[in-house]
Amino acid sequence: MIQKYREEQRVQRVKIAIVGSGFAGIGMGIKLIDNGEGDFVILERSNQPGGTWRDNTYPGAACDVPSHLYSFSGRLNPKWSRSFSPQSEIQQYLVDCVREGGLLEKILFENKLEFAQWLPDDKCWELTTTKSIFLAKYLILATGALSEPSIPDIAGIERYQGKIFHSANWDHEYNLTDKRVAVIGTGASAIQFVPQIQPQVRQLHLFQRTPPWIMPRHDRRITFFERHLFKDFPIAQRLVRSLIYWARELYVFGFVFDLRIMKLGEKIALRHLRTQVRNPVLRDKLTPSYTLGCKRILISNDYYPSLENENVEVVTDSISELTDNTIITRKGEEFEVDAIIFGTGFHVTDLPISDSIVGRDGVSLREYWKEGMHAYKGTCVPGFPNLFLLVGPNTGLGHNSQVFMIECQIEYVAQALDLLKGTLKNCSTGSAPQEFSTCTPGYVIEVNLDAESKWNYQVQEMLKGTVWTSGGCNSWYLDESGRNTTLWPRFTWQFKLETRKFDIDNYSLVS
Repeated sequence: MIQKYREEQRVQRVKIAIVGSGFAGIGMGIKLIDNGEGDFVILERSNQPGGTWRDNTYPGAACDVPSHLYSFSGRLNPKWSRSFSPQSEIQQYLVDCVREGGLLEKILFENKLEFAQWLPDDKCWELTTTKSIFLAKYLILATGALSEPSIPDIAGIERYQGKIFHSANWDHEYNLTDKRVAVIGTGASAIQFVPQIQPQVRQLHLFQRTPPWIMPRHDRRITFFERHLFKDFPIAQRLVRSLIYWARELYVFGFVFDLRIMKLGEKIALRHLRTQVRNPVLRDKLTPSYTLGCKRILISNDYYPSLENENVEVVTDSISELTDNTIITRKGEEFEVDAIIFGTGFHVTDLPISDSIVGRDGVSLREYWKEGMHAYKGTCVPGFPNLFLLVGPNTGLGHNSQVFMIECQIEYVAQALDLLKGTLKNCSTGSAPQEFSTCTPGYVIEVNLDAESKWNYQVQEMLKGTVWTSGGCNSWYLDESGRNTTLWPRFTWQFKLETRKFDIDNYSLVS
């Protein structure tokens, strides 16, 4: 295929290639334009931007981070209609950011990255997409952790004759009215769409492996006056944003430093459960047995009440196999269903795209991460020159806005690119500044193995004794070996301090 593209002259050269147009890709693109860098493209597999918020259109989809905190710091949104934004508004916000930021012409839609390899002789990345081949000096992966839906390996799934789909690929054309539906999984997505579909279906079997901790959702409509105030006086919205940010930072004390603090939150959650679920048998099924925060804390006011309806059954026995139209549990109980909806999350600790990224020594990211994901400051990996990750290993959050972490990484990467741009000014002819394309062969930057190893060791040490490793649960934060490769285990402002300045001393810069 590569040879065919080359013969057809479909190879495109670009300085920077960004993969993905969600929050991370859009934010990185805006930052490059603001810094006067125009030689870049954003490769997007879909026909529109938005990432997770484009894909997840299931009924009831909304954010569980307060609206005022869930935006770029330089592009606040005074239009939020509720304190917790619905999916459609977040998607519209991202589309607006693309248009207002001048990114529309930079995004190459329906260009899914199929393979990327580092070319040591050419000192660049060769990217093969579904439409073309790109040669890029720098590669920025902004695909995120919530991009590839995870469907469990259930025996007989290929034999099942009914309708089957994942919540991230919701089939809006399929009519659930009067259907017997099985929902597998009780995570963040399921607790939002279950109350929406429960009134439609004839019977809903909810297969629960572990009950989540659910807190009240303090959601309200943002008034007309507030929206105009935030529009005319942005400082008011920044003040609200700051108050929310620092309030959520307080969660770290319970998550990290003293797990006994979480008992207060557990009391609130248990009272919420008792108030909304009167059936003692059902309430017992829905009561978690692990420390609050070990798994993602969920918020909802309508999930529990929906489960008390006569057409809902919560099944705690694990699934053994599927037949043509039946789910069979380990204990032999059978459930005939017309449709199965998976609310089973995403490939977070085993990113599928890692198979397609091959570094300096012909080793893929998947192979390099065979014992678990890790990257220096969640951004750079030894053996993968000129590669930057956004929302990389151990940059996820269990308490605050992921957009904050994304902006920290964007600033770090932008500083690296600016530094390289400055380094290259005299690379061709004397002291006259030269364009990047004239700097041959150019400079290659790669994080030192010692620095990356030390960083990863420190992160894993910080995770010891936290609620995510000592809370008594098995969450999607942990990989197959039980290591937490997803979350940042401290305050977010500490991560900002770590990334406020690009530390060239921990990198090798080769001409």
